[in-house]
Amino acid sequence: MNGHAVDESGRDENADLRTIADYQFGAGAGAALFPPGEDRRIERTTSGRPQQIHAGRGRIVSFGTDGRFTLGLEGGRRLHQALEPPAYRIVVDDESEPFVRDGKNVFSKFVLEAGPEIRPGDEVLVVHERGDLLAVGRAELDGESILDFESGMAVNVRSGASRADD
Repeated sequence: MNGHAVDESGRDENADLRTIADYQFGAGAGAALFPPGEDRRIERTTSGRPQQIHAGRGRIVSFGTDGRFTLGLEGGRRLHQALEPPAYRIVVDDESEPFVRDGKNVFSKFVLEAGPEIRPGDEVLVVHERGDLLAVGRAELDGESILDFESGMAVNVRSGASRADD
């Protein structure tokens, strides 16, 4: 599929995808995740509903059972470029970096900063304090609690970004 896709009902599927992304991550996220004119591959369920969306560099998003997107590394890269920090970011330091890149979960005691808008269940970007994207995953706590707690999981990491991915 490329830039302009119309589903069987005549709806502009790209516009729908952008609307969902803007709602979930804020204005501009839709255009960042699904830029006009880009070739994308959509894997669908047997009922025809989009299930995963891929671009040349990998998976952008999947549709969660709750109707929201779950980020792939490519989607994380795109949001990392588009969203102003600290939006949807969990910041860690050198001590956590190798573990997070390996796909290990992030624990609250190692978090330096957390976006204040983050709610439990939100998709987040795990970044190094110097700004590099390390992983994408699901927040287990809200941003304020992540910073307050000295123990417990902060982010269930789905995909770590190896150095080769940079």
